[in-house]
Amino acid sequence: MTILIDHHSDHNGDDIVEKNVTEEETELVLDGGFMAPHTNSFGHTFRDYDAQSERRRSVEEFYKTNHNHQTVDFVRRMREEYGKLNRTEMSIWECCELLNEFIDESDPDLDEPQIEHLLQTAEAIRKDYPDEDWLHLTGLIHDLGKVLLHPSFGELPQWAVVGDTYPVGCAFDESIVHHKYFKENPDFNNPSYNTKYGIYTEGCGLDKVFMSWGHDDYMYLVAKENQTTLPSAGLFIIRYHSFYALHKSEAYKHLMNDEDRENMKWLKVFNKYDLYSKSKVRINVEEVKPYYISLINKYFPAKLKW
Repeated sequence: MTILIDHHSDHNGDDIVEKNVTEEETELVLDGGFMAPHTNSFGHTFRDYDAQSERRRSVEEFYKTNHNHQTVDFVRRMREEYGKLNRTEMSIWECCELLNEFIDESDPDLDEPQIEHLLQTAEAIRKDYPDEDWLHLTGLIHDLGKVLLHPSFGELPQWAVVGDTYPVGCAFDESIVHHKYFKENPDFNNPSYNTKYGIYTEGCGLDKVFMSWGHDDYMYLVAKENQTTLPSAGLFIIRYHSFYALHKSEAYKHLMNDEDRENMKWLKVFNKYDLYSKSKVRINVEEVKPYYISLINKYFPAKLKW
C-alpha cells in the first residue's frame, strides 16, 4: 500500500500533512522515504486481534482482565497514588533504558523490547517531519509510562499499564477492542456511569475525562507536573495515543472541545508512525542518542520526578 500526501495548514498557519492510505503496493511508504512492512512481526496485518497467531490468545486474555478491572474508583485511586510522583528521580534517557526489560503483552504486532519501538517511532517521524523536533521527542517518550511495570514503581500488572485506553465514568463504546468483556466490569450496570455522557457533559474537554489507567495517563502526569515545554499537542499525543476508540472509530467525540479537535490533527499524524513503524528493523542506539539527548535537554529538566 502507499500513502498519498495532502498538505494543508491549521489555524496557526503550521503545515500539517495528512496521508491517505490506498491499497496499491505491499509496503507502506511514508513521506520522507521511511518504509515499514505491510505486515507485523508475526506476518499478520497490524492490530488484527482475531488473527490466529501465538499471541492472539494471550492478548485476548489480557483485555478480559483489563476490562473487568478498569473502573472509576480504580482510576481515581491510581491517579491519586501515582500523581504524587514520589517514586524516584531520573532523567528521560535513564527511563528509556529501563524499558529494555519489558515487552508489551497487549500488543499483537511486536514482541521486541520497548526501547526498540520508541526509537523506531521517533526516527520514522524525524525522517518525514524534520522540522518538528517536539514531535520526534514525543515519539521517543510516548511509552515511557510503561516503567509502571518495574518493581521500583510497584510492578503493576500489565492490564493496568498497557493496552488500548478508553474513558471510564460513561458508557463503554462498542468500538473498544474485546468490548464483550466489559459486562463483568462493576461500572457496566451502574446508572451513574453507563450512559452516553455519564459523569461528563457535552464538549467538556478530554482533560476533564478519566481515562482507563495506564502508561499513557501516567506519562502525561509526569510530563505535565515536571513542567515540560512540549506544546499542547505533544501532551495530547502522550495521553491519548492508545485511545483507538476515538482516533480510529471517532467514538467519544461529543466530549471533545476546540483545543482537543486542533490537537487531534497531530495525534492522527503521530499514530501512523506509532503503528506502522513497528518492525524487526533495528535502530543504532548510540548513533541517534546524541540527537535525542539534545531534545530532552531542550524540553525537559535534567532530572524528573516519577
